[in-house]
Amino acid sequence: MAFLSVLAAVIFEHLRPLRQPLSYYRHYTRLTQWLERRFNAGEYSHGAIAWALAVLPVLAGVWLVFTLLDGISPVFGWAWNVAVLYFTLGFKYFSDAAEQVARLLRAGDIEGARARLDGWRGGDASQFSADDLARVTLEQVMAASHRQMFGVLLWFVLLASLGPVGAVLFRSASILARRWESSRGRFGAFAQRAFHTINWLPARLTALTYAIAGNFEDATYCWRTQAAAWPELEEGVVLAAGAGAMGVRLGQSVNVGGETVWRPELGTGQAPDADCIDSAVSMIWRGLAIWLAAGLLVVIAGWFA
Repeated sequence: MAFLSVLAAVIFEHLRPLRQPLSYYRHYTRLTQWLERRFNAGEYSHGAIAWALAVLPVLAGVWLVFTLLDGISPVFGWAWNVAVLYFTLGFKYFSDAAEQVARLLRAGDIEGARARLDGWRGGDASQFSADDLARVTLEQVMAASHRQMFGVLLWFVLLASLGPVGAVLFRSASILARRWESSRGRFGAFAQRAFHTINWLPARLTALTYAIAGNFEDATYCWRTQAAAWPELEEGVVLAAGAGAMGVRLGQSVNVGGETVWRPELGTGQAPDADCIDSAVSMIWRGLAIWLAAGLLVVIAGWFA
């Protein structure tokens, strides 16, 4: 059932990708903001309580619906898995955004590319050059493929006996880690630590996927030697492996709001351009195909066990 759920959700998300604004995401964001205002006294324990209130009731609700539906019919339980996976994935959404930036860069529309990247990732890209836009878009699409696809799918499979609880756990933990990253005091420290733990295995499997789908030797070399320099270790693992697999250089300094922001260099080889963005999307597609093929082999092996 897990493999069929993943396959159906990926197909539906490809045929009818999610579009902004996502109402359920806005509602959850408002909940996280309310919890931060209510509980943030700058203490680690307050952040842990807020995290539990933001995550555990949602997981309990998702599991309860799955249990009820699956008790009526396994088909209903499967349909619930597919629906929740569909709303927690976002591959087609972010790959479309990346490809739009690439098209604008090829057309020489730097302002349009800046606006599209801003609309996708937030932040200030008004001073980005064409090279900066290509690098940051590559980083964004690789990181998003991990946070909104590979990590979601892995945790769904790991906790498949609980329905789509694993997928919701990964996405909610990811959202809270980002939302509370800059919170006052140590309020956000628990969310960061929780996602670091949850994300440890998915980040490395995503990096391994990039290595298999691209240049394996360069990907593993960059992973070993460069990932630790990135501010967020798990993201550094994903980006370093992805850059090495493609033979491009990511990171480096960018101009944000008139100030130069230094970032460690990742990868090796050429500076990326618009065509590299399309190549990254293709590499991610190959990686997804590898995961689906591996899942199918496990299913077939189970038939003959």
